[in-house]
Amino acid sequence: MELILCELSEKVVEAWRSFFGAEENVRIINADITQLECDAIVSPANSFGFMDGGLDYALSERLGWDLEKRLQQQIKELPEGELLVGRALVLATGDARIPYLISAPTMRIPTNFNIDTSINAYLAMKALLIQAINDERINSVAIPGLCTGVGRMQPIIAARQMFQAYKEIVLGEKMDFSDFGAAQKYHWNINPQGMIWTH
Repeated sequence: MELILCELSEKVVEAWRSFFGAEENVRIINADITQLECDAIVSPANSFGFMDGGLDYALSERLGWDLEKRLQQQIKELPEGELLVGRALVLATGDARIPYLISAPTMRIPTNFNIDTSINAYLAMKALLIQAINDERINSVAIPGLCTGVGRMQPIIAARQMFQAYKEIVLGEKMDFSDFGAAQKYHWNINPQGMIWTH
């Protein structure tokens, strides 16, 4: 499977290169993601499928506003009634150049509060990769900078989180913690901006 990491932000592209630069199945592009041709494109939306802001607005303009309604209907039919951060789903777009959309929320509701200190880019990347790998219709997927827009996560932290998820899902580097301290250190390394203890 080919991963196409695509962003207009040069800072995000530079951060990706520092982590993904040596990966053969990863292409890094400084361009408008909505203009690509690929099997699937990632919507880094929210748990309720609102696609009227940021990159999702551009995706709705490109792929049609009925996509948001169909996504929201699919989400409502889930047992949880929402698409949790850390899960993703695939939706047919009806578009010849980008036939599928992978919705992978980076936040529960549209917000920039506490997203930059979260591990949501890691969780969303993990979820979208699981969906893409297990869907035989998808051989190429275009992925934007997760949490770097509305979420305001630093590009280098978002890239680190996305690469960690890639290592675990694509390269098969499974987590194995000998004790709680090791798990805690792993979690902190994914986002050093986040707090582990507050009191």
